[in-house]
Amino acid sequence: MTPPADSLITEARAFADLHWRRGLEPEPQLTVSQWADRHRLLPSTSAEPGPWRTSRVPYLKGIMDALSASDPVERVVFIKGAQLGGTEAGLNWLGYIIAHAPGVALLVMPSLDMLRRNSRTRIDPLISSSPVLRNLVAAPKARERGNTLALKEFPGGQLVMTGANAASGLRSTPVRYLFCDEVDAYPLDASGEGDPVALAVQRTATYRGRRKVFLCSTPTLKGISRIEAAYAETDQRRYFVPCPHCGAYQTLDWRRVRWDDDPRAAWLECEHCGEAIPEHRKPSMLMAGEWRATAAGDGFSAGFHLSALYSPFESWGEIAAEFVAVKRDPPRLQAWVNTKLGEAWEDEASAPLAGELLQARAESWGPGLPDPVAVITAGVDVQDDRLELEIVGWGRGEESWSLAYEVLWGDPARPSVWDALDEALIQTFPHPRAINPLPVSAIAIDSGGHRTPEVMRYAQARASRRVWAIKGRGGPGVPVWPKRPPKPKRDRMAAPFIVGVDGIKTALLARLRVETPGPGFCHFPDDRDLDWFRGLTAERPVRRYTRGVARIEWIVDSGVRNEPLDCRVYATAALHGLYASGFRLQDAASRIEAAAFPGGPLEASERRSPDETGPGRIIKSRWMQR
Repeated sequence: MTPPADSLITEARAFADLHWRRGLEPEPQLTVSQWADRHRLLPSTSAEPGPWRTSRVPYLKGIMDALSASDPVERVVFIKGAQLGGTEAGLNWLGYIIAHAPGVALLVMPSLDMLRRNSRTRIDPLISSSPVLRNLVAAPKARERGNTLALKEFPGGQLVMTGANAASGLRSTPVRYLFCDEVDAYPLDASGEGDPVALAVQRTATYRGRRKVFLCSTPTLKGISRIEAAYAETDQRRYFVPCPHCGAYQTLDWRRVRWDDDPRAAWLECEHCGEAIPEHRKPSMLMAGEWRATAAGDGFSAGFHLSALYSPFESWGEIAAEFVAVKRDPPRLQAWVNTKLGEAWEDEASAPLAGELLQARAESWGPGLPDPVAVITAGVDVQDDRLELEIVGWGRGEESWSLAYEVLWGDPARPSVWDALDEALIQTFPHPRAINPLPVSAIAIDSGGHRTPEVMRYAQARASRRVWAIKGRGGPGVPVWPKRPPKPKRDRMAAPFIVGVDGIKTALLARLRVETPGPGFCHFPDDRDLDWFRGLTAERPVRRYTRGVARIEWIVDSGVRNEPLDCRVYATAALHGLYASGFRLQDAASRIEAAAFPGGPLEASERRSPDETGPGRIIKSRWMQR
């Protein structure tokens, strides 16, 4: 039987009234973690694609929820190790802003290049993989200004992205939300206008009381680390987890990681009961963990510290095995402390080093190459009246041997001195394990002096021999070797490779203090005079403050020539240039160790000629040779 018309009208009105009332209800108050669990989808390129699960990384819940609109905290500081999901937490927050708490947001990356890469590989997949975000952000089109590499517009706000090296992007529109990622990699100064973090935070001033600032980074050097200083101003929260045996809460501390013979079988010793906690108990411990403040803080900042020991993607055994591999090599140990423990490296090797100490341990290894040398590089320093060069042999773990040091007198504006350099660089060195001597595989020449055109012409004509013109640049965040070759200038003249000299000097100063041969140890011949050793140690790092920001400057000792140091820095840069072209020092060292000429395990057809050493060598086929 058909219901009466009045009844249908009444039901329709009730249905409309119900939905009208629901439309007046405010949006549900979600935290960032709740929003991510409901709406975030990881793209297919992710290691674990599909719906986001905070339960997979439970320690991130407290960090993300502190970024929620309902939390009174204005500044969140996350100092961390590697493989912990810090950037993913920041991406969840950005998705939450777009979909749930719209406003103007600013994302700052260390450089514009990193911003472009991050926009394509992180931001665009964040939006395209999650339907709720895809429907709010305009689709990228050639003429659509609302979705570009540096700008994403959405109803009620926009996401602006810039690099810390671009001052113009740090001093314009006020923003309510600020996400500064990897702040310890930021330059000290943004185009002469001051600290980029301070410039970015100043843009949130008009939203005081309603703003959110998220600083996230792996730390670097103690005393100059931005993230370490920011964390010290907070309540310094640590993630406490219960022991599966006694139930007492504690942090995961490297000092309580134990192993017997094999570090890959490492376990954790309970701080309270002393029982061994195996790796497979970690997930349940993380699920039951909680953040606890360990300091009073400033009242509006929340700080979070995590080491890689908490990571569900890396085991305690893997971390311990890496420690065993790097513990004797200070530069690699520093990277381990930064990325695994999430702690700033305390540089105990910054005190002056006497050249007499290095000269006292000089040695003689005969006319041929030392047995472990696997590849040879050279560094050339250019002066107005001479060229100085060092030829360095490298073995496993970047153990090094100073094979030769020459001073070539002559005006670099004339071809004669460059001819002499050619003669020095084409020489080869007999190796006790190789049937053919080893050549110099890569050369780095400083182009930053008064002879730049001559250096560029010389290097450009010999690019096929891996002769590279370089220009040193100091300061934090400058990579030892650029990830991409420099673009040619407008006149088609090649541009120099920009080399991060401060990082090389720091590593060298630490390695000069290594006293036992092995990874990182520096060998010197006994034919060098004291002035050469003093030149190798002519600079020392000094901490200075610029506009309230601590920075490290390298100061040359008065009356000492530093060309030996510069040449070693450039030879080290050349080795990293080889790395960038695909060369693997450990593999080359293994090949040298496996060879035992004459009569060794390799046949004559497999032996390398001098032009086959290093990256890009030709591997000859036995079948083709028949």
